[in-house]
Amino acid sequence: MGLVEKLGVHLEAREQLAPVAARILAYVILTGKRGATFEDMVSILCASKSTISTHINHLQDLNKIEYFTKTGDRKKYFIINKGTIIQHVDRMISHWQEERSIHLEIKEYKEKQNDLKIEKEEDKFDLSFHNDYVKFIDEASSSVKELREKLINNQFHI
Repeated sequence: MGLVEKLGVHLEAREQLAPVAARILAYVILTGKRGATFEDMVSILCASKSTISTHINHLQDLNKIEYFTKTGDRKKYFIINKGTIIQHVDRMISHWQEERSIHLEIKEYKEKQNDLKIEKEEDKFDLSFHNDYVKFIDEASSSVKELREKLINNQFHI
């Protein structure tokens, strides 16, 4: 439950979810591919049936969770929607690309200042931070894109 709470707080902020919805999502993530039942969530999260139901419906509307059923069993087993993870990865990559673009623009500005306006060598801008940061973004983006492809190609199950 400690990890459900910790992950829930994180998801609440990152995904702008209500506290109970974030805890449901955290629990579903931590339950994995076996799925979490409605009854489990009511019991473990100590919330009313109506509260859990409302937030499950909301998470389904947001395409954050989905469910499957088992033959001969009327229960729904809720799991994380893989598309949600892919969307998060896409937002991360997009954010990094914006940062990369800004750093390149700042670096270009500083280079011009160094060449045209700053005469003393000790007063010139040091561009190594921007170079290293752009390199970091490129490497991180490449790694995350590889993860995204593995998700899309079902190379692992969450």
